[in-house]
Amino acid sequence: MGVDGMKPYVILNSAMTLDGKIVTKKGSSEISGSQDLLRVHKLRKDLDSILVGINTVLADDPRLTIHKIPAEKSDNPLRIVVDSRARTPLKARILNDEAPTLIAVTEKASHENINGLKYKGANVDVVLSGEDKVDLHILMNELVQRGVRTLMLEGGSTLNYSMLKDGLVDEVRVCVAPLIVGGVNAKTLVGGEGLDDMKDAFKLKLEKNYRLGEDLVLEYTVIK
Repeated sequence: MGVDGMKPYVILNSAMTLDGKIVTKKGSSEISGSQDLLRVHKLRKDLDSILVGINTVLADDPRLTIHKIPAEKSDNPLRIVVDSRARTPLKARILNDEAPTLIAVTEKASHENINGLKYKGANVDVVLSGEDKVDLHILMNELVQRGVRTLMLEGGSTLNYSMLKDGLVDEVRVCVAPLIVGGVNAKTLVGGEGLDDMKDAFKLKLEKNYRLGEDLVLEYTVIK
């Protein structure tokens, strides 16, 4: 794995229920079994960076560090947040000193919010990427310039769709848990505006599948 042109090699990794949900309608997201959690943290240790959206930060307050397996502090990947309006709370765990964090904002972000993030500490950096919405291509280019070669996309459904639509995802790895939750308002693996025609669907090639306890892990490459 390595950089592809002016972007890192991107792996979309997620857990979902059998009916494709990544959270319930009330935001509960405890899907993976213990063995899959170990897989995720091993993957974090292997990659340079992790990307999430602001909604994930606000809903889950994740650390995005390696803490399920033995690791040194230096093993933690760069944490990246797509945050158009710089809404990341200053008390968010993603801003702790366990690993460096990069916040991608736009020209619409308030200077007060940006300055608050900048003053948070030496491990927090803020980059401008787009006017109204974060330009993911510009962000990927910025990451390459910073030496990032591999990226783990742990996004919510909207960011997952945007990354796929922009042709920025190289692999999709999904843990399918033997659970069904339903709910028209429960978010699926990929959301966003969606595609109109099935012929335009993002096409994948199954490379590997295996069981982890009661979970099934599927690994695909994205056909471009």
